[in-house]
Amino acid sequence: MKIKNILALLLFLVTFSFYAQSDKIDEKREKIKAFKVSFLTTELELTPTEAEKFWPIYNAYDDKQFELRHDKMKTYLKKLDDDNLNSISEKEAVVLLSQIETTDKELYLLREKFMTSIKKVLPAKKILKLKKSEDDFNRKLLKQYRDKAGK
Repeated sequence: MKIKNILALLLFLVTFSFYAQSDKIDEKREKIKAFKVSFLTTELELTPTEAEKFWPIYNAYDDKQFELRHDKMKTYLKKLDDDNLNSISEKEAVVLLSQIETTDKELYLLREKFMTSIKKVLPAKKILKLKKSEDDFNRKLLKQYRDKAGK
């Protein structure tokens, strides 16, 4: 696995456990989303025209990505805890692995479709800046979570 995939999975797991600890999942997600919008807006320095076209595409992508990771992966994670993992049959393990691979492919295709759409809106340099800014945001979010958990 590539480092970025591992980082994305780690971020997902941390974010998932962060969400699972509260009944206010939607509220926390909205706060994180608002923080992300603010962060990306600052980092990307979008023109008003770019922002008008960028945000609907990005928000649709981000929502679908969250849905895939949260809804589907939540099901997988329940099956992957130590007790369940030790007691599932090989056949069930094969099915679960196949489901995870399918979700990974869906995420890849979603990202590919997003990149195709966003290339029509932003120059290549800003798309690279977006990727870097997303990674920076994820690291910042993870750091805040660690700092909060350490206290």
